[in-house]
Amino acid sequence: MEIALVLAVIAGIFIYRTFKIVPQQHAWVVERLGKFDRTLTPGLKFVVPFIERVAYKHSLKEVPLDVPSQVCITKDNTQLQVDGIIYFQVTDPMRASYGSSNYILAITQLAQTLLRSVIGKMELDKTFEERDAINASVVSALDDAAANWGVKVLRYEIKDLTPPAAILHSMQAQITAEREKRALIAASEGRKQEQINIATGEREASIARSEGERQAEINKAQGEAAAITAVADATADAIRKIAAAIQSPGGEQAVQLKVAEKAVEAYGQLAQKNNTMIVPGNMGEVSALIGTAMALLKGKTPGAS
Repeated sequence: MEIALVLAVIAGIFIYRTFKIVPQQHAWVVERLGKFDRTLTPGLKFVVPFIERVAYKHSLKEVPLDVPSQVCITKDNTQLQVDGIIYFQVTDPMRASYGSSNYILAITQLAQTLLRSVIGKMELDKTFEERDAINASVVSALDDAAANWGVKVLRYEIKDLTPPAAILHSMQAQITAEREKRALIAASEGRKQEQINIATGEREASIARSEGERQAEINKAQGEAAAITAVADATADAIRKIAAAIQSPGGEQAVQLKVAEKAVEAYGQLAQKNNTMIVPGNMGEVSALIGTAMALLKGKTPGAS
């Protein structure tokens, strides 16, 4: 009974050391008599008991690694506390097992050293603007060194950049001054635009008024021209009618009679409106004109001899 129990225990140990179940996204390194033999992939695997053993177990997943915060000195001699995080992945389980005694510590220390070197080449203001450049520089240098450790550095991200309190106060004052400056510039630009708009409006209004006055003058001139044309046309028509009347029988005598009447009327008006009596130099001409008018009247009177 005791022998059977011992055999059962030995069989259990044998099975435990022989059959290995490797999880997905994992790789196990097997040594045979202390020397690297092979890498076990996910699934059910077999190991020779007491001759082979699983020496290292690696996860092939992407691993985030927090880089401890450290103080860096910028190019303008300003202290800057930097905190970051690295994302890496084991790509060669054999090198990850034998390339470094502790590749995680090696990556962390190298990341801190590289970060101090990169920030030391930049001024304080540039460190806030060039985060992407800093991240890319650290990843490039880390990836070259980590290739010998069977590790692929995927990316590095700066979580926080914290300058000293005095620098923060100065930066805040600078930001406040910049905002006030932008506000003043915006206000001045607004006033400038307002003056431009007012001047533009006045100019357009003046142009509109001048255009209106010009059109009014044109319309007035056109109206006056039309009136003058109408008067001229009426006068010409009257003259043509008078001329036609003169050419008709008795027309010339009618004109002489009209002229005599107007002359007598003019002398009469002149005598009424002035205290001084104006007498023509040749009274004979006046008498003749009146006589002619009287003769014309008698000639027109029915039954005159």
